[in-house]
Amino acid sequence: MKALFVFCLALGALPGLGGSRQTTVAPIALYTTFQQEPPPAVVLALHDELETIMRPLGLRFEWRSLSAVSGDAVAVELAVLNFKGRCDAGSLQPQRVASGALGWTHVSDGIILPFSDVDCDRIRAFVQKDLRAIRGGEREAVFGRAVARVVAHELYHIFANTSRHGSCGIGKAAYTVQELLADDFQFEPPESRALRGSKAYESLEQAGRAPTLD
Repeated sequence: MKALFVFCLALGALPGLGGSRQTTVAPIALYTTFQQEPPPAVVLALHDELETIMRPLGLRFEWRSLSAVSGDAVAVELAVLNFKGRCDAGSLQPQRVASGALGWTHVSDGIILPFSDVDCDRIRAFVQKDLRAIRGGEREAVFGRAVARVVAHELYHIFANTSRHGSCGIGKAAYTVQELLADDFQFEPPESRALRGSKAYESLEQAGRAPTLD
């Protein structure tokens, strides 16, 4: 029987930052904070995999450090991602997987907020048996890709503004280890349509059509 790990759902979407017209389209900003700074290979895989998942749906992101936020930053929409634990593939030791969610989005009075937590320690513990079978030079990239899929799941809740889960794909409520580590894992059509119909998608489209200033 394949192991499943259930995701907690709780978070959503804040109003996007209002942006003045400028020479380039304001992005969807992802503000990040890490409990422990991750290795470059994990960060690169995280960014690349999220782009692979989301760009076909018309969603483009700019990664920003929450600690370096400035008052003049512009974005059509935003989300804040808090990465807990160690986001790396080192020290893979056999251990029991602690119960709890891999990622969760915050909700207040039924309103989905644009704040998500991602538990890197739980992700690593969940996939570590299979991750140990991967060559050492590839582990960090594979782990970063797994983290990106948890991030994509939470961003679906935020930008589609829904607590609903899909029956398959990244939008479903539980993943197998194999799905987290697979070469390819995407949203299914219903969740893809929800993201293409989202306020974030429409904001990007409107920003792209807006006149620019020199």
